[in-house]
Amino acid sequence: MNNLKYSFIIPVYNRPDEIDELLHSFLGLEGDIPFEIVIVEDGSSIDCKTVIDKYTSNLDISYYYKANSGPGDSRNYGMKKAKGNYFIILDSDCLLPKSYLVSVSEFLSTNLVDCYGGPDAAHASFSDLQKAINFSMTSFITTGGIRGGKDSTSFQPRSFNMGLSKKAFEHSGGFGTIHPGEDPDLSIRLNRLGYKTVLIQNAYVYHKRRISWNKFYQQVYKFGLVRPILNKWHPQTKKLTYWFPTFFILGLVIAFVLFLLNFKYGLYLYAVYFILAFIMALIQTKNIKVAFQSLYAICIQFYGYGSGFLKSTVAINMLNKDPELHFPKLFFKNV
Repeated sequence: MNNLKYSFIIPVYNRPDEIDELLHSFLGLEGDIPFEIVIVEDGSSIDCKTVIDKYTSNLDISYYYKANSGPGDSRNYGMKKAKGNYFIILDSDCLLPKSYLVSVSEFLSTNLVDCYGGPDAAHASFSDLQKAINFSMTSFITTGGIRGGKDSTSFQPRSFNMGLSKKAFEHSGGFGTIHPGEDPDLSIRLNRLGYKTVLIQNAYVYHKRRISWNKFYQQVYKFGLVRPILNKWHPQTKKLTYWFPTFFILGLVIAFVLFLLNFKYGLYLYAVYFILAFIMALIQTKNIKVAFQSLYAICIQFYGYGSGFLKSTVAINMLNKDPELHFPKLFFKNV
């Protein structure tokens, strides 16, 4: 492991335009650090082979097409095909800053770990909606920094920006069939096997995320559904903070009811929270429109995650439902 050979692993499903933008960002990477790119087409009906052909003269790219089995299994497939001994896993909706690979290489040269994660950020070219969602998903006031907003030596990397040694992949078996949630599940299993997971603060990517409010809601709703399942599989990871979005939404409803009964202080507390969130979003984005949209994104995030979390908690913990049978859309079959 002293001489790291990097393999970027990128699953893709019906997103050739995203792959085009991502590969273009690879061309600007700084540093004389060799790497290969492994793209796994996960049963797409609109493949990206034509796009990839534009870059093969400038980038070392391997392309594989397989039947649809979900992003986790596709990443495992790509890591098995890769030539390197250190895998860097990206989502197709990411862009790399020029310093990305240099930041990773410099960190690992002095702090060799078997698994790392990096934060995500909003590129200047992103739409106002994408910037608002990025604020909602990354701000300390909404997620507490769990997605890379603070340094941590017990960080749970997310698969949109994650590094994994070949040794750790082979020992752990890689990603499971659940989706979303396959990345924290892998991080927890790695920790139990004795591997260290850390955050590399400078190894950020520009993450486009969902491009509509409805898709964003569906995403965070599934995040909420998944967390009680992970808590059941890994009970040592349970945290009271996972209940925060559910309590936030229920508390807001109660505050409105009390306001109608002339008890106003509960609603005033929520007003203070949203004013603070607006100010933080305005400072970060320097765009008043994005700051207002960030408040809407926070509401969608908390309602989607909170309602999904409550529904899943009742089904899994109170009704003792089997997760794979009760929520079949959260699981893929390996091929």
